[in-house]
Amino acid sequence: MIKSFFKALLLFGVVAFGQEVSIIPQPNQVVTKSGSFVISPRTNLVVSNKSDANSAAFLNKYLSDYYGFQLPIVSKATKNSIQLVSLKNTSGLASEGYSLKSDTQGVTIVGKSSQGTFYGVQTLIQLLPVEKGNALKIAAVEVTDTPRFVYRGAMLDVGRHFFSVAFVKKYIDYLALHKLNYFHWHLTEDQGWRIEIKKYPKLTEIGSKRNGAIIGSYPGKGSDNTVDQGFYTQEQVKDIVKYASDRFITVIPEIEMPGHSGAAIAAYPELSCFPNEKTNIPESMISEKSKQELASGQKVKLVQETWGVHTDVFVPNENTFKFLQDVIDEVVTLFPSKYIHIGGDECPKDAWKRSEFCQQLIKEKGLKDEHGLQSYFIQRMEKYINSKGKTLIGWDEILEGGLAPNALVMSWRGEEGGIAAAKENHQVIMTPGSHVYLDHSQTKNEKEVTIGGFLPLETVYGYEPIPKELNEQQAKYVLGAQGNVWTEYMANPAKVEYMIFPRLSALSEVLWSSKTAKNWPAFQTKIETMKKRYGMWGANYFKESK
Repeated sequence: MIKSFFKALLLFGVVAFGQEVSIIPQPNQVVTKSGSFVISPRTNLVVSNKSDANSAAFLNKYLSDYYGFQLPIVSKATKNSIQLVSLKNTSGLASEGYSLKSDTQGVTIVGKSSQGTFYGVQTLIQLLPVEKGNALKIAAVEVTDTPRFVYRGAMLDVGRHFFSVAFVKKYIDYLALHKLNYFHWHLTEDQGWRIEIKKYPKLTEIGSKRNGAIIGSYPGKGSDNTVDQGFYTQEQVKDIVKYASDRFITVIPEIEMPGHSGAAIAAYPELSCFPNEKTNIPESMISEKSKQELASGQKVKLVQETWGVHTDVFVPNENTFKFLQDVIDEVVTLFPSKYIHIGGDECPKDAWKRSEFCQQLIKEKGLKDEHGLQSYFIQRMEKYINSKGKTLIGWDEILEGGLAPNALVMSWRGEEGGIAAAKENHQVIMTPGSHVYLDHSQTKNEKEVTIGGFLPLETVYGYEPIPKELNEQQAKYVLGAQGNVWTEYMANPAKVEYMIFPRLSALSEVLWSSKTAKNWPAFQTKIETMKKRYGMWGANYFKESK
């Protein structure tokens, strides 16, 4: 406690007696020098390598958006300049490292790769003042930095509520500004299918439109009778993937199976164990339009209008596997990511238990039970995904009944699934609800409607992704961690921003900074400056301190 106090005091001394240096996530080493440098419209941006064009463009767009000017780009170093230099022949995590030096003459950023240079630009951005102007004074510093984890991610659920291309890009920018490098895009749900699949047009004609949603917290106070609709065309997906790639962010698509598949079933009822059974939506919660559609016989299956877990799941027959393989065929052409996320979570076995076909399949395949059937389903899809040169990611339920041979586990129900997978030599991404579910309430007196729970900033900041139960060898299978943004109660961008900020900033320091660089009292000081940056970005954020 005493050491932490003096460490915080030392950092505060830099703030109090020198020019403020407030960088999130905290670099491995920051040395503050005397003097400063002023960035103005006359400052040159030196870019000698084409690989740094994206970093230069990002910096100039940031300066234009928030300070009203851009820098002229030149190819040779001058006085009064910001120089970007990217080295070659470095691989692995070290390639994401960089150094930054600023003095009275200018700024030099040297990345171990062009990706490292990009992260150096993010650090430069955090040295900029939080007031607008065209003479931007930054402190003279020397920064040396490398990330701790190879996987630094955040997820956005667009199934429960659809978000525009413009906001998805803004969300990606938020990740980039925090040196995060994976965007997990949750594209399909019971409540909405959001990606164009040309072979199955009904997925978006029918599956992307929901007639209503519950009012208030689950189980709700009736239907809002408000249509939520929208999907991303394949051209829009390509555009977003390129946008992310320019920011050194990999987009991982998620296509849910075998559960959370209600929107696909609404489009193609034959994918259900019971195609002729009406979608179960409580009478008091169903929208007026859906009531009419069911009563008239116009529809049997509906895009689900209530939250939670639903029993109408994919039937594991040849028609369903053909459908999912066709979907994967189109998805892999859109996403260069080596990972494809298939969900695999919260799949009730009710329909499989009632289904004569499923019970016969269990016997034919010599499976133990319905959990074994889920394992059969996941392993079959994994083989297909592997045949496309991709690696399957699933939530920790894919452990049930036996883990698919090459699968990567995302551990959300605590850390137990991740620990078990790592001990079996499977790669793991930690994403426990207790520490990184950014849809949970930020205060015990939360005024906004949320899914519940309580996840204060300090709890996020205090998360350690490598469980103590793992030895040094097993710990190597933990690639990193991810923050999840489930949007049952986030119908607009402002609500998403309110829920992610400032917790996303805390998560970035968990994933980037070394254990010795992290310091909670110092972070509490830095986050006040960061809140001013949120304000500059025009972003909403949680403002209460308790």
